[in-house]
This record gives sequence, C-alpha cells and structure tokens, in this order.
Amino acid sequence: MQVRGLRVALNGTQRFKFKSPEYAIDHLVIGGGVIGLAIAQRLGQRFPNKSTYLVERHNLPGEETSARNSEVIHAGLYYPPGSLKTRLCLRGRTLLYDRCEQHNIPFKKTGKLVIAREEQRPYIEGLHAKAQKLQWPTHSDPSRVRSPVLPTKLIGSDEARELEPDLSKDIVAALWSPETGIVDSHTFMETLEKEILDGDGSELVYSTKAVRIDPSRDGPGWVVQLATGDVEEGDALLARTVINCAGLSAPLILNSILPEDKHIPMYFGKGSYASYRGPGIKNVTHLIYPCPAVGNDKHAFASLGTHLTLDLQGRVRFGPDLDWLIPPNGADNADFWQEHLVPDESRMELMYNAVKEYLPGVEFDGFQPDYCGIRPKIVGPGAGFQDFVFRRDHANGQGEGDLISLLGIESPGLTSSLAIAEYVVDDMMGGGHV
Repeated sequence: MQVRGLRVALNGTQRFKFKSPEYAIDHLVIGGGVIGLAIAQRLGQRFPNKSTYLVERHNLPGEETSARNSEVIHAGLYYPPGSLKTRLCLRGRTLLYDRCEQHNIPFKKTGKLVIAREEQRPYIEGLHAKAQKLQWPTHSDPSRVRSPVLPTKLIGSDEARELEPDLSKDIVAALWSPETGIVDSHTFMETLEKEILDGDGSELVYSTKAVRIDPSRDGPGWVVQLATGDVEEGDALLARTVINCAGLSAPLILNSILPEDKHIPMYFGKGSYASYRGPGIKNVTHLIYPCPAVGNDKHAFASLGTHLTLDLQGRVRFGPDLDWLIPPNGADNADFWQEHLVPDESRMELMYNAVKEYLPGVEFDGFQPDYCGIRPKIVGPGAGFQDFVFRRDHANGQGEGDLISLLGIESPGLTSSLAIAEYVVDDMMGGGHV
C-alpha cells in the first residue's frame, strides 16, 4: 500500500512575521497530552526555581491521541530488547502503577493473554524467551531488581480456555502476561495537571498554539510566537529550552527550523474501536490480544491487531484496527486528520471478521462504532520497526538553547509517559546523552 507522507512546516505560508520576544522563560513545553503533562510536571519537580510553561491548543489536556486509545498499561512485550520503546515501557509501567496507588488513580492489573494458533506458536515462544532475558532499565529501584522485570508464562490451550472459555478451538497456546493492566487515563492526566498548577514556577496555557519558532538572535534559546484564537499576530516569548511533544503535530514544529529537503514526513494511522454487547464473551476478565501480523521481521508490525480490551466498569471493546489516512492532493494542512475523527461504520465487518478468528461466538449485530484515534507515525506502511525518536537541535547550531522534539510517540506512549518525562528531563536535560 502506497501512502504519501505529509511534509509540511509550521508557518509554511509565512502568515506570522517575526516578532521580538516580550518576556523570557526557562522551559516551554508544546503539547498538553499525557507526555507534555508528564514532562511539565517533571520539570517543575526537578527545577522548582525555574519557569515552565505548557501550551496546549485545545481548551483541555489530552484531547488528541491521549484521550483516544485503549487505556492499557502495557507490560513491555513486543519491541526489540534494546529499543527505547522497551526500556521506557518497562520503566514507565512501574512508575505508572506506583503513581496510581499513590494518587488513587483508578486502575486494574487485569493481565493479558497473547493467543496463538499452531503456526503462531513460535512467535509467542519468542516473546517469552525475550521476556526472560530483559534487564531492569535505568533508574529502577534497586529493591526490585531481584525479581523478573517482565514475568510471563507459556500456557496450553486448556489452561488458556480455563481463563477465557470462549476462545476458539484453533487457539493452541497463549502467553500469559500478569503485569498488563488498564488505567483511567483522564484521572491520571488530572493528577499531573494539578501538580503543575500547584508548582510556583509552572503555568498551563490552554487554547493557545505555537505558530512560529525561530532561533534567538540575541543569545541561546528560541523565540516562539503563540496565538490564541484566529489572530494575525501572536505574543512572542524567549524560551531557553523548548520541548516539542505536540504528538501528531510534532514533525510540523520541527520542520519549521529544518531545510525543506530534511523535513520529517508525517503519517497518520487511524484506529477505530467498537463496543460489543452480545454472546461469545461470557465473563471475560482479561485482555485478549491476537498475534500481530509480523511477516519476516518479528518487530515490523504497525499495529498489535484488533484486540479485546476492558474498561474499568468491565465493558468490552474491540480495536483498534489500522486505516492509513491519505492526505488530500496538494494538502498543506497538517490537521486534515481532524475530519476523520469518527469511527468508520464500514470497518465493523472487517473488525468482526478479525475477532471471530479467536472468539467464534461473537455476533456481528453486537458490534457498534465507539470512538477512534489517530496514531502519530513517522514511517509509512511496510517500513519496518520504528522506535521512539528523541531529537535535539540547538539554536543557531550552538551547544546551548535546546529544542527537544519527541517524534512518533504512539503505543506504548501512555504506559511510557512518566519514563519519557524522566528520560527527557533527567537524562537529556540533566547531562545525560541520547
């Protein structure tokens, strides 16, 4: 499948002219999803005497990717052992469970079954073997390192059906992951928001977007123009460090400081979810994931497949599927995806057929479109495994004035969010190296 990447830049039409900054701050976080909130909270905690602003273009946090996902706390099973996705998922899982307990955030450690037909058995055996070899990531509590970082268990078909009786007879084995769970992501974000607002040097600015960014002409840092509403001129500030965690728009911001031939392409993977009420899922209590379609490369999947998830009230959802969005010809509007934020009813049959392979008792009439989300991707279909990207650019090419851009932060981004904040603030900004 050929999908064109969108290569556009913030303020590409030069609508917003350069404006000298009116004031200066230490840290500017662009994007108020769960990653931006976690980073702003960590900055306020680590640097209480410095100023941190978070700007978010919507009037509430987490209105894009963070509010439109499965709300799963991933264990860290799927990605290459040395990848950032694995390391940050493992660390983030621990931090997130700890935070849930400390802040009374609703969560449940449901556990997960990765189910396999006969030809898929080697895949789950490989996941299990990898899990046994994983090491505790940087910053882990020394008191925990004596236990396995990722406990898993291979089980046969009988034991799998003891856990979930409605599984297909074609399922011959499963990988049990007890560390997988679900979380109320909105309450999680609210706790981060409250801590930011309680900090002396931190500010949250909603309904405000970055419309232009330039290296400062008068010292290290970035001149960022901010606009509220549909205005012709925004207010400019000097930020000594900018953290670009704008999710779907992160490449757009980075591209504005790069030559055109170096622009990062933007790809958009829509995922629809279906609610389900009907037969074939009696008393389900665990998350159920099919094996992803991996081909010759066990890490080269763009989606984990149409899986069964639960919310904290026990309601069943299936999804997300994967539908690559194709930008309109000549499109320079990076927000074209907003027109696609409605689950596609025509995809219910595809979803039903995918689910019926492992839960044969489900009925099509029980599937109803629920919601959808857009994954922020920086590679297209068939490109292979893509890790999280953390990129550092300096104002005027000098060694000061960081612009740190977080690119392709899709799953397991929610699980990894607190670890990503730790990595950016403590490692990248605290003297560590990428």
